[in-house]
Amino acid sequence: MSEADKSEAKVEPSKKRVEAARPQQAQAVNWNTSSLHSSYANFCSANSTREEVVLNFGVNKTWDRRGSQVEVELNHRIMLSPFAAKRLAELMSKLVNEYEARYGSLSE
Repeated sequence: MSEADKSEAKVEPSKKRVEAARPQQAQAVNWNTSSLHSSYANFCSANSTREEVVLNFGVNKTWDRRGSQVEVELNHRIMLSPFAAKRLAELMSKLVNEYEARYGSLSE
């Protein structure tokens, strides 16, 4: 192998490392809302397994708070991977912090 070949062999891997280290450009997202439905929820519960996180949303229809029974109409169940649930938790935390900065602290 000639000296020129040896120097090329040394240069090429470093070029590849620089290319691999470059951040990828963000992709534009096209939000298709043709099947979007809005609904109201004043109740949410959650549980999880190793493979998924389950969120249940509904409406508490009990007006008399003194009663011994509460009726909640569950309307939606959302199942997420743990990774998507973590991203949602981070998003919700940021959203609540922004809300409290704008409107004041929420009571527990």
